[in-house]
Order: sequence, then C-alpha cells, then structure tokens
Amino acid sequence: MRRTLIIVAPLLTLAVAAHAQTPSADTPAAAAPPASEAPATSTPPASAAPAPSSGAAAGETPAEADSPASTADATAPVAPAAPEKTGVDVARSQPAVGADWPFYGGGSGATRYSPLDQITPQNVGGLERAFVYRTGDMPTGTAKGKYAAETTPLKVGDDLLMCSAKNVLISIDAADGTENWRYDPGVSNDAIPYSASCRGVATYTDPDKGADEACATRVIEGTIDARLIAVDIATGKPCEEFGENGAVDLWKDIGKRVPGWYAVTAPPVVVRGIIVTGAQVKDGQAEDAPSGVIRGFDAVTGAFVWAFDLGAPDQNIDGPPEGETYTRGTPNMWTAAVADEELGYVYLPLGNSSVDYYAGNRSEAENDYSTSLVALDVTTGRPVWTFQTVRRDVWDYDLGSQVSLVDFPAESGSVPALVLPSKQGDIYILNRKTGESLFGVEDFTVASRGDVEPDDLAQSQPTSAYHTLRGPDLTEADMWGFTPIDQLWCRIQFRLANYSGFFTPPSADRPYIQYPGYNGGSDWGSVAVDTEDGIIVANYNDIPNFNRLIPRAEADERGLKPINETPAGAKGGANAEGEGDPQTGSPYAIDVNAGWRSALTGMPCTRPPYGGIRAIDLKTGETLWDRPLGTARRNGPFGIPSYLPFNIGTPNNGGSVVTAGGLVFIGAATDDLFRAIDLKTGKTLWQDVLPAGGQANPITYEVNGEEYVLIAATGHHFMETPVGDYIIAYKLPKS
Repeated sequence: MRRTLIIVAPLLTLAVAAHAQTPSADTPAAAAPPASEAPATSTPPASAAPAPSSGAAAGETPAEADSPASTADATAPVAPAAPEKTGVDVARSQPAVGADWPFYGGGSGATRYSPLDQITPQNVGGLERAFVYRTGDMPTGTAKGKYAAETTPLKVGDDLLMCSAKNVLISIDAADGTENWRYDPGVSNDAIPYSASCRGVATYTDPDKGADEACATRVIEGTIDARLIAVDIATGKPCEEFGENGAVDLWKDIGKRVPGWYAVTAPPVVVRGIIVTGAQVKDGQAEDAPSGVIRGFDAVTGAFVWAFDLGAPDQNIDGPPEGETYTRGTPNMWTAAVADEELGYVYLPLGNSSVDYYAGNRSEAENDYSTSLVALDVTTGRPVWTFQTVRRDVWDYDLGSQVSLVDFPAESGSVPALVLPSKQGDIYILNRKTGESLFGVEDFTVASRGDVEPDDLAQSQPTSAYHTLRGPDLTEADMWGFTPIDQLWCRIQFRLANYSGFFTPPSADRPYIQYPGYNGGSDWGSVAVDTEDGIIVANYNDIPNFNRLIPRAEADERGLKPINETPAGAKGGANAEGEGDPQTGSPYAIDVNAGWRSALTGMPCTRPPYGGIRAIDLKTGETLWDRPLGTARRNGPFGIPSYLPFNIGTPNNGGSVVTAGGLVFIGAATDDLFRAIDLKTGKTLWQDVLPAGGQANPITYEVNGEEYVLIAATGHHFMETPVGDYIIAYKLPKS
C-alpha cells in the first residue's frame, strides 16, 4: 500500500563469470571526470550554506472470485454524479515542459519527455558538471539509517524548486545553484515512516491574484508528518490564507495520531484548482490502520472540498460524521497521481489493504479497489472508472508508478490514453476516458491457491496483452551463488520452498517464493515516453522474494508489535519492509527476505541480471532493445564493493528522462553512476560517478539557451547506497 523496495547493494562480484557474454553497453564513449567518492557529510560547503528559515468500482466480489478475467470486469460503471462543488476552476492551459520542468513528471501528462535537443549522442561525451548544491538535510539521531530522499525538483522560470528528505522546501537558481530561500516546516524524526522521503512538490498560480501579490504562485508539498504546506514561490514565506498559517493538518478525521504510521511522501497534484493527495500508511502493522482516503483541498485557501473514502464513498464524501473517522484499513495511494485538466479527472494508483499478505478479513470494497487504478472526477470527488491489476492481492503488488498520459496512435486515429506500469511487470494501455484496455486483458489461471485461505484467493488473475517486463518462471537452474557452497545452499532452499510459478500463494508450513518480488517490474520511478517517436523507456527489477507467513502464536513469542503498540522512542522501521511485520488483526505475521539473499554471503540466490532497462514501441508493444542496468563496481559478497565495471544489472529505483536529442538519462542503479543512453541502441554514451546513490528521477531544462540535466544524488538506505544531500546539474561547455 506504499512504496516497497528491495534490499540490494551487496550484490555480485562473480556475475562477471556468470554473464561474461553481456555486451559492454556501460563502457562510455567519453566519460566525464569522476566525482569524489568520499562519504557524504551533513555540512554543505560555504558557497552553498543554507539561508535561515523563512519563518462500486470493478473487480471481484466474493461471488466473482473464480470468474474469468475480461476487459469488462476490469472497468467499473460510471458512478452517479454528486452535486458539483463550488470554487472549482474550469479547465485551463497547463505549463509546458521544455525550458521548464513544471511538473513532477515533466509535463502535465507525466511522460518524462523533454523537447530539448541541444545535448545529442554526438556531443553528450562532453557533458560536465555545471554546479553541485548541498541541501544540508542529512540524518541525525534516530533518523540515521532511515533516509531515502528520492527527490525530483521542478524548474519554473529561473528557479529550481524542491523538498529535502525531511520536507525542507528550497529554491535555488537554475543556472548556478545559488540558494534563493528555504523554508523548514520542522518535521521531527519520529514522523519518519520507514524512510524520510519527499519525491517532489507542486505549484499553483491563483488566477485572481496579481503577479506581484504574495502567494500569487505557491509551492505546495505534503509532509511525512501529514501536513499540506503552501509557501510563496518568490520568498518561501508561508501563504497565510492557506489553512492555518500556510498548513493544513491531514490527520483530521484519520484517528489517533501515531507518528510514522500515516505520512505523505509523494507530490500532490493540482487540477482545476483542487489539490489532490493521498498518503502512505506504514505497511504490515495492523488491519485497524489509518484510512487510505483520498482528499481534495482548495488550492488557494486549503479548505476541504471532498473525500473519496472507498469504504463509505457516499457517507463520507463531505467528511465522516462527528466523532467518527474515515474507513480504516482501506487501500491507500502512497505514490504520485496525475491529472487530465481537460476531462477534470485525476488518476489514482492505489495500493493494497493494510495487511498485505492475508485477504480473509477484507471487506468487499477493499477487494474491489485494492491494487487498482481509479479515475476520479475532481469536480465531484466520485470515481468514474476503476481498472484492477491484481485480484485479492496478497503479494504487495501495489500500483507504485505514476501513469503517463499519451495520445495513442490507434488504427482508427489518436485515442486519449494512459500507460499503466505495474510491479508484476505488466504494462497496460488504457483509454483514459473509459478505463478500457486498448489491447485487452488476458486471463491467467493460477496453479495453486494454497492451503492457508484457498477460498479467499482468486483462481485467475488479469495480465496484459500489450507488454510485460516479467521473465519466465524460476527453475532450480536459476539458483546462483558466489561460491559452489553458496549455490548449493540456494538450490536446497529452492527445493524446500513452496513455488508454483507466478502468483504462488503465501504459506506458513514452509517458505514460499514470490516472483517477481514486491519490487519487481516498475515502481515509483515510473516510465518515460518519447511521445514524438512513440517509444516507452522502462527500467525494471527482476528479482524474487523469499517469504513465510508466521502463525500468530509464533509472532507473539517473537514480540512482533504494530507501530501503535510500540513504546515511544523505541527503535522501529530498521528492518526491510515485511521483515517481521506483525499484521495484527489477522491470523499471521509475515517474514519477507526481500531480494532473496543468501544467509551465507548476502548475495541474491538467483542469477543476474537483477535489473534492466528496455525500450518498447508504443504503438505495438514490441521490444526495441533490452539490456542490464548497473555494474558490479559498488557491489559484492558480504557488502564489500568489487569495483568491477562489468554491466551485470543491479536492482534499481528511480526512473529516467527522455529527450528529443535522442538520449535517456538515468541513475537508479546501485552502482552510483549517472548515465546517458542512446535511445536508438541502448548503448551507454556517457556516465559520471555520483557522490551518493542516484535513486531519484532526473530532469532536464534550459537556461539562457543552454540545456541542463540534473539529478538528486541523495542515496537510499534500503538500497544500501551512500546517503547524501547533493543536487548535481550538468551541461555542455560553452564553445
């Protein structure tokens, strides 16, 4: 139900021998001088010293659990419209991507495509650093080991706008990195859910204000302590008319405030003058978890407009009755939404219910909406259609990617569509007006529903007829090891585990193999789409999890407690997601070995590659090229870097940007390299060594006729890459 990753960094030294035939696509034609790899520090250089703070949808019902999949059962009927709310803007033109990067996903359609073409395959080898800015936000005290900023700045006018890991809002000059202002909302360490993350911000221009008025344009973020913050884009001062002194409390009507259980890590989306936001609910704690409600707020005043509470959509659209809360434990939206301003729809990628690995106690609404994309009418707060990608999800296959809006080149003409990636690897093309799949939905019959709850799991699952990033089912021959003993150990584990292929159900009698794992396919980095040439670029993970349900008696003996029963100040969140999660309220807790790592060396039990990047023809869904992404240079057994440059494919998180110059820019992999890849061939043409992990989405923009490319090198504790506070921009040298 929120961002789920896999443990990664100590990977593969001997992958060279296992994959000696891999082409050396990561050998750059011309490399920039490597950056220092000294550990990041919490003190920015004097030149960048921080300034003082300025102040019924579709899906299965129980009776339908064994029905065959079809396009019809994946889309919901149009819900009856509620009376339109007041204070809603009509559709208006959106800022264009190009010189600016005005939205988290680049343009308003989140394609991560830029029309800039100054940097090309012919000259990218000359790319050099334009500036390095340090945010100064580094983990201290109880925040150590819990930072994963994942930040993607916006570029608006002359400035870059961003949030740090703990929600410090910052504006810097886009040409040289000079700080303009910063606003620190004062988020405390105890608010960190699993990671301190802030993926991005949004902006909104008030059409009723003059350009020189305070907060005529404001920067808006959601915080990990569950607030909406709005500040003036020019000064960083809070917008006093927004909520209470520039802040709206998102804990209202959620229930008892438990720091770290309910948090916002994704940028909000603004459509027709309404801010739409969901929240991350910390996974695996209890069925009685905070609600996954989606809410709309007036972008000028911060006033509540509507709520989409999928457990009580009619009762709670205007908020729950006095003394009650939004429906608890429902699927949430921890990732980024995207909006169609013309239609007035916002597309919500929903996660799972509050207990990921047990379905027996879920309500009908949870079964209908979990792991689904919902199109919501922002003028009413009502769902228009729903498309479900997993029925009765007990695999934590949340929809983590932001969808991309495209005009699809169908035979009968252009169709307003969207690209929907998934963690299990399927990519769907949907009509964004109706939710219908343009390529149909195939029916996959699962081999087993297991012994734990066979009557509550689906007999079949939908898969995409368009494209999948998923590999074939695992075999014992896929087991791999740093040494023959390591490999033998992994093969023994394979034989001891339950495994019936794709959608193997959870089991308690012995471990079970989940492939893809919960960080398979596409996650929050999403995909990029070259809308001119019709090419999707998708980086992906290809690695299993090794799990076991823990009976309640055993969980109690181990002292597994949910976050709301953990004493204040106690250490929490240090384990991988799913590693000893209590799942209170269900008969089982859960143990997840994320990435299925060997107990002997810490290396994955399956052979590489563990991650890749692929170009796909948008019109046909055919693969144009596919290659591993990531070298072994920072990975090895026992967590010891091998420093080997061989391209073996590491797990990766964070997406790419595609330009009209014919390039793909991406960090993401655990080797701390930032790459430029030829869009036509998949070959790496340039790379730079980052001072910390590049688990963030890059951007590109223009200043004074010069094209810049930028990435946040802020690292990721769960990916085990070095944590830093670097914002690094590149451009070509002046001739």
